[in-house]
Order: sequence, then C-alpha cells, then structure tokens
Amino acid sequence: MSESWIAGINPVEGALNNDAERVRELLVENGQRNARVQALVERARALKIAVHHRPREQLDKLAGEARHQGVLARYEPPPMAGEADLPALLEQAGERTLVLVLDGVTDPHNLGACLRSAAAAQATAVIVPKDRAVGLTPVVRRASAGGADRVPLIAVTNLARTLRVLKDAGVWITGLDGDTETSIYDVDLKGPVALVMGSEGEGMRRLTRETCDFVAKIPMPGGMESLNVSVATGIVLFEALRQRGALR
Repeated sequence: MSESWIAGINPVEGALNNDAERVRELLVENGQRNARVQALVERARALKIAVHHRPREQLDKLAGEARHQGVLARYEPPPMAGEADLPALLEQAGERTLVLVLDGVTDPHNLGACLRSAAAAQATAVIVPKDRAVGLTPVVRRASAGGADRVPLIAVTNLARTLRVLKDAGVWITGLDGDTETSIYDVDLKGPVALVMGSEGEGMRRLTRETCDFVAKIPMPGGMESLNVSVATGIVLFEALRQRGALR
C-alpha cells in the first residue's frame, strides 16, 4: 500500500501513539510555535522519526482539503485486513463478539466517524464491501480520531457471503432499517452479534437485508425519517454495550 499524509494534531498524535513504526517523517510548518505541535516534534525525535520544517504552502499542497494545523506525518498504512483474518478475530472475541458491518458507506467523514465509534465500543471488527466503500484514506483516518488504528477494517468481496460466515460462527445479525416495527431496544444484543448499517442514501441492499436474522429501527419520536449513519452507528453499538453491562 502506498504512503499517505496524515494531517492535523490529533491524527498525527494518534499515529505516533498507536502505530509509530509506520510513521516515516514529520513535516512541521516553518515558525510553528503551537505547544502541542512542539510536543509531537519531541515525541517523534524520541522515537527517532525524522522531523523537517517546511513552508506552509508545501503543507497545504500535501494536506489537500484536510486542515493540517501546522503538522503532517508521512505514514505507511498497514494492509487492510482480509476475509481470511475474520475467523481468528471471531474466535478470539468469543461471546464478546461485536462486529459492525457498513453496507456501502462511501462518505469518508462518515466512515471515519463510524470507525471512531467502533473503536470506542471495542468492536471486534468493521466489515465493508470492497466495491462500495471509500477505504482508509487520510480523510477517513482524520475523522476516525485514531479509531482507524484501533479496530480492524476488513474489506470483503461478497458481503452476503461474509454475513453467512458470521452466522456459521454463531453470530446473530441485526440490520438497521426504518421500514420495520421492531425497535433496536427490543432485540437481544448480549451474545455474539453483528450490526449492519446501510448506506447514507439507499440503506441496506436487498440481499444484505434478507441475510439478517433481525431487522430493527431506532425509534425517533421527533418525527425525523432517519439519522446520519455515523450517529445511528454510535447509538446501536452502545445499546449493545448497555445490554452487556459494559457501561456500568
């Protein structure tokens, strides 16, 4: 996988804290005096990572649309986990298995936010279809606030087949869709479970929905038709944790 640039204080800090061996160098804006940036410089040098000072224009160009805050890290991302890695992750998690499945989340900010929530909930893995996902771009990493380094992201060729693999491993699958009368708060999420979220506009695909054991919705008494997928993801993940007693 090719190298990329991580932009901004929090994402760079997350990379240094969680995956420093893949950070190749830091670029710092000339004249930068921000105390947190200086702390990153000191941390990088302690880790024997090269630090270079460059004009702001160069950082702007490398960061693209991302807000770099005067610091960039050149990072070599690890290979994304594959379908072959899933059985070992499920075996290790056992009864605590909590998998998040994103069926076509293509907005990088939403994917990053979902990874952040998944990491906060100690999810076993996040599964996405290869042909309907954005991948681990720098924008995704920034939006994940370090979550991309804490939870395995698995890209699969055939999502329906992967859901059947989960079922064969004893994982119960609940899909989220507003077109049902069942509330997510009435579904048992205490054992090994996978939670399936649909795309931002179309929701779950038909075959994905048909593969689920349960289909539930998040009740919205305020009359809104739907929630942003990353907001909905946080709600259902932490409902699973609540039922498991992990929030006490």
